[in-house]
Amino acid sequence: MAEKTFTITADTGIHARPATQLVNKAGQFESEITLEYNGKSVNLKSIMGVMSLGVGQGADVIIKAEGPDADEAIKELDGIMQEGLAK
Repeated sequence: MAEKTFTITADTGIHARPATQLVNKAGQFESEITLEYNGKSVNLKSIMGVMSLGVGQGADVIIKAEGPDADEAIKELDGIMQEGLAK
C-alpha cells in the first residue's frame, strides 16, 4: 500500500474540474485508490464520491492506493495535486 497526505491550497478546493482530473487518472490504474477527508473515505475512481466530500481550501486529504501499481498511481496523482491544487 502507498499513501500521501496533501494540504489543499486552491481557493476553490477540489471542485468539478480537478475532481474530474483525479478520477480520470485514478481510473487508469488497477489498484484500489481512495481519498480520505474528515474521517470519510471514498473511491477516487468515483466522481460522485469525490464531490460528496466537499473538500475546501486548507483541508488535509490522504490518497491511498493498494494493488500492483499503487506506487505508480500515487506518483501520478501527486503530479495532478501539485499542479496548483495542493502541496
